[in-house]
Amino acid sequence: MARTIQSLERAAAMLRLLAGGERRLGLSDVASALGLAKGTAHGILRTLQQEGFVEQDPASGRYQLGAELLRLGNSYLDVHELRARALLWADDLARSSGESVYLGVLHQQGVLIVHHVFRPDDSRQVLEVGAMQPLHSTALGKVLCAYDPVAHSQLLEAEREAFTVQTVTALPDLEGVLDLTRARGWAADVEETWEGVASVAAPIHDRHRMPVGAVGITGAVERVCEDGELRGKLVAAVRDCARAVSRDLGAGRF
Repeated sequence: MARTIQSLERAAAMLRLLAGGERRLGLSDVASALGLAKGTAHGILRTLQQEGFVEQDPASGRYQLGAELLRLGNSYLDVHELRARALLWADDLARSSGESVYLGVLHQQGVLIVHHVFRPDDSRQVLEVGAMQPLHSTALGKVLCAYDPVAHSQLLEAEREAFTVQTVTALPDLEGVLDLTRARGWAADVEETWEGVASVAAPIHDRHRMPVGAVGITGAVERVCEDGELRGKLVAAVRDCARAVSRDLGAGRF
């Protein structure tokens, strides 16, 4: 069995303690409730305070949960709201396109797949929820980098591996791709990440018109493309899906 880190366990217990009460707690309250020496409790509380997870009232010296926890909690809820809002539309997109549908968000210099709808046929497929995709080569990643400044900055720092001969890795060329993505409102990946596979994706915006994710379809090149170009009806279907999810998130018309 893997060993746990005692200081992290104690910090988590403190956060749960502060979350469970309706009033601020003093150092003695925290130490007593958790069976810790005051010095130990004070050190952990100071660390949590420096990270923004705990705040101390200047007048009373008592502690309460900090704003950073609220920010992290809102981020968690945003992802789950995004997925919840996209479920129906993603299913519809899979049915209308006949291809697999992916919903992705920015995470650790990559694209985290938070929802995956299987291609509606009898082929054997593997659920890819939780998988990571690269920013620079995938359609989902290009969309995020084109519309989200944080994703763009992470693109500059991330390793840009050449997965196939089609992969664009040079930064000036990638910037041109992102300009094109913004101009037309969608991104493409034609054998840039996987040979024989093509994708198209479009951005999803929230009520503040901020980019919160991307949705796209992925399939065999011969099905997704025609005469070397992405099929127009599939591009339109993906963009319609992205707009519908954005509207459900309160973004209005795009």
